[in-house]
This record gives sequence, structure tokens and C-alpha cells, in this order.
Amino acid sequence: MICTKSIAHNCAHHGARHSTHRSAIARMLALALLSLSCVAQAAEVQVAVAANFAGPFEKIAADFAAETGHKALISVGATGKFYAQIKNGAPFEVLLAADDETPRKLVAETDGIAGSQFTYAKGKLVLWSATAGLVDDKGAVLARNDFAHLAICDPKLAPYGLAAEEALKASKLYDTLKPKFVTAESIAQAYQFVATGNAELGFVALSQVAVPGKALQGSYWMVPANLYSPIQQDAVLLKKGEANPAAVALLKFLRSDKARAVIKSYGYDL
Repeated sequence: MICTKSIAHNCAHHGARHSTHRSAIARMLALALLSLSCVAQAAEVQVAVAANFAGPFEKIAADFAAETGHKALISVGATGKFYAQIKNGAPFEVLLAADDETPRKLVAETDGIAGSQFTYAKGKLVLWSATAGLVDDKGAVLARNDFAHLAICDPKLAPYGLAAEEALKASKLYDTLKPKFVTAESIAQAYQFVATGNAELGFVALSQVAVPGKALQGSYWMVPANLYSPIQQDAVLLKKGEANPAAVALLKFLRSDKARAVIKSYGYDL
């Protein structure tokens, strides 16, 4: 004799088990779809970064990735060289320049997006030596002229090089010291010339020597701001990045309080 009560009980048991199984599968599918959605929304952005800003931008890019899922692919170099590369079709989507003139020029030439340009930092020029005590707090070492080599960026490629040139001319020292110049393509190379001893001292960015959390190496003099034109560093969305949500998001993030705190910590004015 078949027990209908037992059959009913077994059917209910199996039904509940299948229902639980279906719920588990549904949850797994939902999680998988959410994961795929996040992957689909995450994107990469090609960023050309002025050499003086390499340190702070590395930190900003990490924060940007953690907050948005987007990844910044970074190229570091001289603003003038980036301009030439962009004009020749380089795949950059965002430019973080060391001046305001280059982004403005790119917008005027339709390689940059109108209305996207803004100042993300104001740079500061310093005279630096890897040797402690060599550079005094008045910059008198330049007038003493008792060194063999002075590193300086090419003023045609790097705004910091133009600022250094202006400072030397304002101090009436340019013609005297010009034979000792070791000319670099970028501020990063100028720093390397001094760090490796190929030049006893050189003009670099404050952000390269006053690194948050690291002890000062050598000695430096903050060049008075009245000796050179303001180093107004502008960002711009490039034509190739106009349709990339990661490029647009990066420029927005660069203006956030978190990014601005990093920029300020490296000695820039905002």
C-alpha cells in the first residue's frame, strides 16, 4: 500500500530543495552579471604627463583606479615633445602639461576639446644639488660660479627650462653661465643629470626634491617667483579621448579634493 502522506512529504522536500538550488543559481547569475557590468564599465585612458608631475600623478592614478575602476596608462615626458607627438597622431587622450599655452594651442588647432582646459597645479622652480650644503638659501652659488656644470631643460621643450632661463636673465647671470649648461630634454632628465653627478647643480621642479614622506636629498634654493613667469600647468581633454568615459572621469577626478590634496603635498600651489 502506498502512503500518500509519505509521497506528499517527499515531494515537498524535493520541491524545497530545488527551490533553494534555483535561488542559489539566481544569486550566482546576478553576481556574475554585476561583475561583467563592472568590467564593461571600467576602461583605460592614455595620459601624457609632464615630467615634473610624474610623482604626484602616480599616486593620483592609483587613487583614481581604486575609486572608479578605470586605469590610467601613463607616458612621462617634456610638454613640447608631447605636443609634437600629438600633432603626429599619438594615441594620447588626456594631456597634463607643464604650461597653459600648449593645451590652449591644441584646443585652437582642434586637437583638444574646447571648454575642457583647466589649471590643475602651479609649479615652483628650484635650484638643486645632490650635495648637502652646496646650494645656499639665497642662490649665491650661481654668482660665485665655482662649479663646472649647470643642468637646465631645453626652454623650447620644457616650461621649467624657460622659467630657469628667465630667472638667470633677470639675475644678469645668463651669459656668464651659459657655457656651463648641460641641456636636458625634460625636467626628469635635468634631475637625473644632477642626481648622477653629471652636473653639480641644476634647475628642477620643487615636486622632484620635496617628496612627501621622503627625507630631502642634497640642498636647494627656491627661486623667487618674481624672477620667472608663472608656471601654470593645465590639463586638457584631447580629441582621441572625447568619447572615452575614463578620460572624462580622470579630468573630473583631478579636480577632486583627494587629488588636490596630493598635488598640494608635493609643493604645488592650487
